[in-house]
Amino acid sequence: MTDTSQTQVLERPKSTPMLKAMVGIGIACGLLIVMTYEGTLPRIERLKKEALEQAIFRVLPGTVTTKTFLLSDAQKLEETTSDEGTLVYAGYDGSGDLLGIAIEGSGQGYADIIRILYGYNPNTEKIIGFYVLESKETPGLGDKIEKDESFLENFVALDVSLNGDLSTIQNEVVPVKAGAKENPWEVDGITGATISSRAIANIMNESIQYWGPLIVQQKEEFTAD
Repeated sequence: MTDTSQTQVLERPKSTPMLKAMVGIGIACGLLIVMTYEGTLPRIERLKKEALEQAIFRVLPGTVTTKTFLLSDAQKLEETTSDEGTLVYAGYDGSGDLLGIAIEGSGQGYADIIRILYGYNPNTEKIIGFYVLESKETPGLGDKIEKDESFLENFVALDVSLNGDLSTIQNEVVPVKAGAKENPWEVDGITGATISSRAIANIMNESIQYWGPLIVQQKEEFTAD
């Protein structure tokens, strides 16, 4: 007879094989991600370099040739062939005359960090071109900073003249409401994209406050043979 007072204990399935399988899948996925990243990284870097080169020609109209300059720890600008470090890019016309310097800048926009490139003419002390390198601003609104013609007109001859001792700019680059621009150092905003357009003015102001004096004080470095 079967003793019904005894309960039959069912053996639970062991979890070790399942854990091993999960770990194995995780390792395989991790290796696949790393291999994909390593495989595509050279192409990504090449495309970024090509995009930057094209942007330099856009923000420095008339440029035929370019040179790269590195800012050393001693705050000296020196020509370089490297693509690493704190760099600016000089543009020259067909006769070898300096047209301007292309400078990168970045700062917080509405959605994320905005990266820009702008052209600076140290002879006239004006910003002469502007291009958005990277932006995640709202499509149809914030992305107008890249294509709104009235906004882009701000950067054809934006005044960033230095003071007498070349230590800083005379007037800060300031954003104003759309249609309210009265002075050549003001940036006319974009209706519906106020935060994004203000961000560009602020990024440019902070950047040129730093770079303007450095470039003008060492202007001969860009024309040295």
